[in-house]
Amino acid sequence: MSLNRIVAILIYYFTAGSVTTDSSYNEVASEEDYAPRLDYNKVRCHVLPLILHGRYTCTHGFVADSRCDFTCHPGYRIEAEHSRTCLAGGSWSGTEPVCSDYDPPKIKCPLSRVKVADPGKLTARVSWDPPVATDTADKTLDVVLVGQGSDSDFKEGVNIVRYKVYDQARNRAGCKFIVRVEVKRCPALKPPMHGYLTCSSDQNNYGAVCEYHCDGGYERRGTSSRVCQFNRSWGGAPAECVPMEFKSDVKTASALLDQFYEKRRLLIVSAPNISDEDYKMQNIMIQKSDCGLDLRHVTVIELLGSPPREQGRIKEKQLESEVVEGLRQAFRISRSYFSMVLLDEHGMDRERFITTVTSDELFSYIDDFLLDEEERERLELNRDFCD
Repeated sequence: MSLNRIVAILIYYFTAGSVTTDSSYNEVASEEDYAPRLDYNKVRCHVLPLILHGRYTCTHGFVADSRCDFTCHPGYRIEAEHSRTCLAGGSWSGTEPVCSDYDPPKIKCPLSRVKVADPGKLTARVSWDPPVATDTADKTLDVVLVGQGSDSDFKEGVNIVRYKVYDQARNRAGCKFIVRVEVKRCPALKPPMHGYLTCSSDQNNYGAVCEYHCDGGYERRGTSSRVCQFNRSWGGAPAECVPMEFKSDVKTASALLDQFYEKRRLLIVSAPNISDEDYKMQNIMIQKSDCGLDLRHVTVIELLGSPPREQGRIKEKQLESEVVEGLRQAFRISRSYFSMVLLDEHGMDRERFITTVTSDELFSYIDDFLLDEEERERLELNRDFCD
């Protein structure tokens, strides 16, 4: 093909031919082998620049009266005029359009899920695959997590996990799913009479361990602990607290006291004889307050009379004369008059009374000076037991 023919065809393209341009490629369409008759006096406009994320198609190239129509790639839309016309003065009508991203991205969250809390815990560790986000315009998306992330511990109940995604034009989309954590629970255990429970975790959740303890002067009979199982039932059978068995036939006061060490407090009541008026009055009050004394872990020892008819007893159990004498000597208890000696759980002399005292007065002293905080709390819970 001659040089003149090539020039003629090029001039035709930029004067009277149909032109299509794209931001990603240029395509010029005409009758390739057609040798046109050229109109060198036709007015021409400058070549329109490519638009980002779009293209345009012109009816007669860049000559007067040619109209160029603009379109955008999928996910974008035209801002300003959709077409421009080459005017007779050699300029284009309107302004240069812009293709703007308007289509928000799409995101798909994982499915909602239910998880049982781990044994001995009120939380469950939950994991999931990252959400899938797509966009018609952008390959690089900004995915933002709102809330706890995968492979973390979720608390009991309904937990909402949200994701947001932004494209480069800050168009936004979002999704959410639910992580529900169930804590399997057993029926609440009742503490044994004259005892209490200590439980791990949240007292009765799956995997919690509850141990049985008995008050001073009582011994556990049965299993020491029970575990809340997955099927919401407790393993094993309940234990009970039974009165502590002590030996009354020991030969020394120390052998008797050792049996109560760190288990019971002792109230030693002494009188010249069983006919003593103070003793009789005090004995009536003690019998009426027997339940309250038991709740405070107090055992009553009576020392009555003088040799050779002296006797010592704990309820119906009689003490050896050597034990009675040993107690009187150890705590300097006279046979001549009525008195009471209150010993703590370590066998220490804490208070003496030489006149009768009411149950309320005795209980008040014990509650204020001998009970620790934990004992006071248990006493408050069981106070109605003696009513």
